[in-house]
This record gives sequence, C-alpha cells and structure tokens, in this order.
Amino acid sequence: MITAAGAVSTIEPATAEELAAALRRASDQRQSMVIRGAGTKMDWGRTPQRVDAILSTRRLNRLLAHAHGDLTATIEAGATLAEANETLARRGQWLPLDPPFADRATIGGILATNDSGPLRHRFGTPRDLVIGVQLATTDGTLAKAGGQVVKNVAGYDLSKLVCGSFGSLAAIVSATFKLAPLPSASKTIVIEAPDVDTLGQIVRDVMSSQLESIALGARIERHGSGRAGLQVCRDVAVRIVARRRRHADRTNAGDGGLEGVHDRCQWR
Repeated sequence: MITAAGAVSTIEPATAEELAAALRRASDQRQSMVIRGAGTKMDWGRTPQRVDAILSTRRLNRLLAHAHGDLTATIEAGATLAEANETLARRGQWLPLDPPFADRATIGGILATNDSGPLRHRFGTPRDLVIGVQLATTDGTLAKAGGQVVKNVAGYDLSKLVCGSFGSLAAIVSATFKLAPLPSASKTIVIEAPDVDTLGQIVRDVMSSQLESIALGARIERHGSGRAGLQVCRDVAVRIVARRRRHADRTNAGDGGLEGVHDRCQWR
C-alpha cells in the first residue's frame, strides 16, 4: 500500500517480502528512505538530509509465534508493545519493557533505539531480551540471526548489533524475545526524601534488602538554571512484586502503597 503525505510517499508493506522489495527499489533508484513505526521517536538520532519516501511497518503487526513453555515469542516490528503484551498476558507472560509511549511504541522502534524505562534495572534493556531477528537489507535480502531458544548464539550476535542502530544497518522485520512470567501482584510505594543524599541511601537500602523490587524511579526537581540551579529531591518510587497474591495482601496492609490501576499508572 502506498499513500501520499505531502510530497513524500508512505509505503506500507504487509509482508516481509514486500518490505524487502520496497528497500530494493529505493536503493536502485538512489532514494533516501526513513523507516517508521508509530513515530514516537522520529526526532531521535541523526536528521536525514532528505526524505524521498517513508517505509511504515504498521501493517506488520502480528504475533508470529509464542512458545509459552520456553518463555519466548516472535513479534513483527509494527506491533505495539501494548498489543503484544495484551496477547502474551493470556498465557500469564509479558515482555518486560517500559519505554516512553509504551502504549504506542512499536517493537521495531523499541529495538532500533534500544529504548527502555525503570524496568531495565530488573529485566534489562531490549538488547538484553532479544534473542533473534529477521532483517531486510537495502538490496532486498531477508536475513535471520539468532533463533527461538534462549541459548542459541554462536559467533557474532547480529540481533544485538541492530539494537540502537536507528535503522541505519537494516530494517527490522520481526524479533524474538525472552519473556517473563506476569507477577500475580505488584505494588508501588512512594517514599519522600528531603535531599539527594537521603534518596541515594534509600535506594541502596532497598537494593540490599530482601524486597523483590522490579523498578526504581526518582523524581528530582531543579530550580534555577545552569550549574547553579538548585536540585530539590521530591520522592523515590519503588515497585515491588509479590509471587503470590496472599503475600502481597500481607505486604500491602496499611502501608499506603499504590495497587492495581494506580500502581500501573505510576510507571507510564
């Protein structure tokens, strides 16, 4: 499918083969092409000198395979993280990434920018979770790297090479990831701190405790400008996961933490 946006056409392939063919045609015609998912990070990276066409991955939005017994899934580049996790949740699993605009960001864009959020402290970045990719190069070749099992890479791992490449090496068609079980319950506790030093000590105490924290986030406000600006620490948020609901209920009793929708919204 080809649509027009001003003077720049948008190509929306529905298959890996169509995407590869579009790249080959652009290369043969010496055209400059920008790969676009949901467009949440279009202002990241180097600005192209010219754009002759936009290659959209949004029609490549399927969950191709879910080996729930092996905790792996293969997802097309145009699927959003929210769509993928909604499907994976039916088997009690998820792809534990939380980049900005996670409701709209696509798998290909997240991988191409290696974008992540506070969950990386527990689960890692996209580069840590990806175990295989299918790529399309500018000569129209479709290539695969890695595989669908966790321990499968011998030699140079191309799936990690494309992480953070911003689409400059190849177009990501699909990717296979390690998954994690969905926690039966989680809770966010927000702790106020009077200064940055106290905040740092709180974080160290949490990290060395027996609490099973999956995310830590600090909010610091700066008043004034430049180096002379005053940093005022507001609070630190700690997200704690419980393996069993009854354990979470005991933990949550009377401590004023955030649960359910409020817990999830705290990290969006």
